[in-house]
Amino acid sequence: MYIFSYKVEHDLGLAPNPFHNFCTLAVCKSSIRHNKNLSIGDWVIGTGSKSLGNTNHLVYAMKVEEKIEFNEYWKDERFKSKKPVIKGSLVKIYGDNIYHQDANSKKWIQEDSAHSLDNGITNEGHMKRDIDGEYVLVSREFYYFGENAPKIPEELKDVCNKGRDMKYKAIPPEVRESFVLWLKDNYKSGIHGDPANWKDHL
Repeated sequence: MYIFSYKVEHDLGLAPNPFHNFCTLAVCKSSIRHNKNLSIGDWVIGTGSKSLGNTNHLVYAMKVEEKIEFNEYWKDERFKSKKPVIKGSLVKIYGDNIYHQDANSKKWIQEDSAHSLDNGITNEGHMKRDIDGEYVLVSREFYYFGENAPKIPEELKDVCNKGRDMKYKAIPPEVRESFVLWLKDNYKSGIHGDPANWKDHL
């Protein structure tokens, strides 16, 4: 079991998207989503950052239970509620079910979303980076803390990535196991707070 760990610089409920009974990672972090060593049963965790003012805190953790392609994600009725509605609530605005291909031309479509430009114009940069991830990661066993991110115990700090991308092989096996035990022993699966950056909308 690997833990793929990275720092969360912006927490808006988009990446990850913890709403509607599933935690999904569908945009950003393409290096994790398409990683050939990422397997079902591995964990993805996002830890705090200087920009959020919560370094070494746990923003979220999700156990990877499914890896699905974008077209499948778009069509799956389970994830219909994750399609963005720009004039909706914050939960709707930051929906992450954004990408699919035209049935005939196979051209990629980016829906009007938090990753597109004004008036729904495609943001080519975001689209390229997002679809390069190949897969959407899906979890029902997740722990999303957002603004209530708890401090990670000192003895488990090795799960935190100090660089810009992510780490997984460098996290010792015993730390991975201890981290998951700490998480399950102290918290219930589900949402424990709003996204940290939502306060900027108030």
